[in-house]
Amino acid sequence: MKLLITGSNGLLGQKLVADCIAQRIDFLAVSSGENRNPECPNTHYTSIDITDFSEVKRFLDLSSCSHIMHTAAMTNVDACELNPDECYEVNHLASQHLFEIAKEKKLHFTLLSTDFIFDGKTGNYVETDLPNPLSVYGNSKWLAEQVLVNSDYTHWAIARTIIVYGIGYNLNKSNIFSWLMNELTQGKEVSLITDHFRAPTWAEDLAAGCMAIAKNNHTGIYHLCGPETLSIFDIGIRVARFIGVSETLVKAIDSNTLNQPAPRPPHTGFNLNKAKTELGYEPHTIEQTLEFL
Repeated sequence: MKLLITGSNGLLGQKLVADCIAQRIDFLAVSSGENRNPECPNTHYTSIDITDFSEVKRFLDLSSCSHIMHTAAMTNVDACELNPDECYEVNHLASQHLFEIAKEKKLHFTLLSTDFIFDGKTGNYVETDLPNPLSVYGNSKWLAEQVLVNSDYTHWAIARTIIVYGIGYNLNKSNIFSWLMNELTQGKEVSLITDHFRAPTWAEDLAAGCMAIAKNNHTGIYHLCGPETLSIFDIGIRVARFIGVSETLVKAIDSNTLNQPAPRPPHTGFNLNKAKTELGYEPHTIEQTLEFL
């Protein structure tokens, strides 16, 4: 097995690199720009623009990977809403092209996807529930999924996840837990919405689930997230309790006050029975992970 990791500079990408090194699995890491992960040897890293199809094709023609873990994506939901052409180019078309190469070379292909493909009317989604994305971002990931689902090539998997958090090197963006820990430890108030519910996912757990898919050549759709679905406000309360600051620092607001460009599904969360049974996926609670942040 030789794993190609796209988006290796991202949080999940860095955890996948760490897992490959720890498990002595051969890998190639690609991302845009310089290698920002000091734990990833430069000999394993290549800078690639995944929207440059000829560049991607040349690289894969020279590589000898057997598996692709496609984590690279445009994930800023509001930026996607305001820049739909760029979003579709990165999330849909680049994924489609990469999958076509995987099909041609008979590689195992795993696509990372999102809870935002659902409209959030019910929550606790299973893998067979019908998506209905509300945003450009959600739709771009759903279109990428459809490329795989409608293909006659079946050596693929889709790993859907929710609010990935953790620590990494030189990341382009923060995550809600890093931000909460920083603000609350300084005694600052934070305003969090009470009407959106998510199951935040520790990056190490997600990486473990993805590695289980690749190592065992699993196919199909898997839901990989944290074990609890909470309101964003309640997430803040849990963090405040853990670090021992007053819960009064966490202020409740409604999502309508935010005026965000992109609509969000109000209630997601995943049913994890399939992942637990087939992958041995056992995610950690928030409290079990905060000591590592």
